[in-house]
Amino acid sequence: MAELTIQQKDGKIFAPLTGKWHIETPEELVRQDYICKLVNEYGYSLDQMTQEIKLTSSSRGTGSARADIVIWASVQDKADEKSPFIVVECKAQNITIKEEDYFQGQNYAYFSGAKFFVTTNEKETKYFQVIHGKVPKRLGNEIIGIPKAEDLKNDKKIEKLLNATKAFERDEFAKLLFACHNIIRNNDKFSPEMAFDEISKILFIKIWYERRQAKGRIFSLERFKELKKGYEEVASKDAKPFYQNLFDNVKKDYAQQDLFDPNDVIKLRENSIEAIIQKLERYNLSDTSDDVKGIAFEKFLGKTFRGELGQFFTPRTVVDFMVEALDPKEGETICDPCCGSGGFLIKAFEYVRESIEKDIQVQKEKIKEQYFDETFEKVNEEEKEKITKRVNDLLAKLNEELNPSNTKSRLYNLSFWSIYGTDANPRMARTAKMNMIMHGDGHGGVHHNDGLLNINGIFENRFDVILTNPPFGARVAKDQKITEEDKYTDTGKIKYYTERYGDEYKQALKQVTGNVNKPLLSLYETGAFSSLTETLFMERCINLLKPGGRLGIVLPEGVLNNAQAMQKVREYFEGRAKILLIVSIPQDVFIASGATVKPSLVFLKRFTEQEEKEYQKIVDEVTEAKNKKFKPGYDAIAKKLKEKEKAIRVEIDKEKVKALKEELKELKTEVKAELKQLDQEKETAIKAEVKRRFDYQIPIAEVEKAGIDSKGAKTDNHLEPLRNEYTAYRKANNLWEEIKRQSSYEIIDDTLMRMPIVGEPEMFYGK
Repeated sequence: MAELTIQQKDGKIFAPLTGKWHIETPEELVRQDYICKLVNEYGYSLDQMTQEIKLTSSSRGTGSARADIVIWASVQDKADEKSPFIVVECKAQNITIKEEDYFQGQNYAYFSGAKFFVTTNEKETKYFQVIHGKVPKRLGNEIIGIPKAEDLKNDKKIEKLLNATKAFERDEFAKLLFACHNIIRNNDKFSPEMAFDEISKILFIKIWYERRQAKGRIFSLERFKELKKGYEEVASKDAKPFYQNLFDNVKKDYAQQDLFDPNDVIKLRENSIEAIIQKLERYNLSDTSDDVKGIAFEKFLGKTFRGELGQFFTPRTVVDFMVEALDPKEGETICDPCCGSGGFLIKAFEYVRESIEKDIQVQKEKIKEQYFDETFEKVNEEEKEKITKRVNDLLAKLNEELNPSNTKSRLYNLSFWSIYGTDANPRMARTAKMNMIMHGDGHGGVHHNDGLLNINGIFENRFDVILTNPPFGARVAKDQKITEEDKYTDTGKIKYYTERYGDEYKQALKQVTGNVNKPLLSLYETGAFSSLTETLFMERCINLLKPGGRLGIVLPEGVLNNAQAMQKVREYFEGRAKILLIVSIPQDVFIASGATVKPSLVFLKRFTEQEEKEYQKIVDEVTEAKNKKFKPGYDAIAKKLKEKEKAIRVEIDKEKVKALKEELKELKTEVKAELKQLDQEKETAIKAEVKRRFDYQIPIAEVEKAGIDSKGAKTDNHLEPLRNEYTAYRKANNLWEEIKRQSSYEIIDDTLMRMPIVGEPEMFYGK
């Protein structure tokens, strides 16, 4: 049988199931591509399929609802109008598959009696078991695939597929990564660090090829050998090995992101490379979901780095709580100045991305309601088709907001302009970038650099939200100086970042260039009384925030409690920020990640300009009042000194003068102690009164369980109800000003336009 291929011409695409040419919308292109896959790869015949069947039992109640592709177990079953076997819902490439986006198709699958439900956007495909017995209010179990046509009569194979849940796929991918790691360890005898670096290079060759070169074709061992043969036929004798040439292309493609050093090479033996490629060839990393890739990569990171490289990570339960507690919004800039493997940045990216996707879904429903109204049901089929095509076109344009390659899209703005991080360890910085790419991107703002120093887009007064778990328990040496090596010297990059960030970036670079050979501690006010890394990073985070910006930070318990040693630290931060929440969590949570200190989760908000003025006004007023109150005490001390000094001046007898001078010396010692005590009393009184007048509620919570025990096993997670309680509390008390920057959309002169808060309507999807 000849392979079924897509036919396109004049903006239309041929649908073999209808025998008609349809308008080539992004959804239609995905549908016809999947029909080809069903025929060519799964062995289904066109005669046992159909497309666009109207929903008759949908809970939505609109006449526009249709199932994209329906497959029967046989041609006869279709003719006899029996229950179909598989229902497929197709979406445009840029749509992340969400429950609300395809629940309509799930409904049809349920009411029609189908066993399998499939969603696809070409980039990723998800498979579900349809749960029967009650009206579906949720999606069925996510499974690993659907049967081929030849397996439809094999009940055991069908049952096996229905029971093979998605967790299998995640686990399998993680196991494959470990297997690849072991290949390198065994064949090449590399250290864990080097083995990790090399597997990263091969992974990114695979990602680069499948995403950017082959448009979904798997980078298999067979394909590697084919490409190698073609390369060697035309390459000169002194040319680089084929795999090095491939890696050079990857480095060039990711040059702007500093993912690899320009001089990096693959250090593996070729047989190791081929073995790894073969291990990974069952996965197409272009269409494997970000969820699967990301979770598997995190598992691989967690075990490799924690067990072998001596690194530890913030547990996911803690990351989720901290991000959700601070509720980052679209349009806000987010940073982690010591990002490690990128856990906070990934969660923040996913959190905001999901909010954008939900908003796009709302906008889609508005468009559908506008066109699929009561009049739609009254027009003839031809007119209905025109209206449906019009809606599909509008929805396709709206989908462009979710295209990370479209420089005008909301998702591009999130990926390119909103996420920033840095880590002092070059391996961790690179790992964070890779981790983020595996999860869906947002890696462009991550850099290798000392988190206490400015670099590229990471500088003062710039961020709305900071989430971090800084290094603590260590100290910055008093003699550690800023050196010439700390200066950023890449002129091309400096020009690029200057154009991107303007004069603020030039000014930010002076933090280093203007302080070479000065102690690092001198850059920080807290450096005068503390060299602890956690203290310096707290100040760094406050400095990075915009006025009113929010900070979530993991700290050792005791930094903000009553410990005398940290009094000046607390006073400093109380004068710059409001404490939003303090959560004490079990030490067990971090023992599983390799840490031993009992932690607290501390949430702060840098003073707004108004709060800063209010605080300073209170300080000035209180200081003035207390100066007046304590003035008699100071005057009395001064009077005693003056009287003694006068007595010395008027005394004639030398022996008496000598005695008076001794008394003056003793008096000065007494006065010094009295002044010190008086200063302390006044300072204490000022602080107490400022605290009384600048008073606000500080929620403090302690949780017994945080979702993970000392061995890394799952436990109850008391952070989840706390998150809900805190969210209600901070909204009721307006703890910070919530921005509302979601875009609205209007159809103007038959054209979909985005309506910005400020400015003219704009088109975001091309000409």
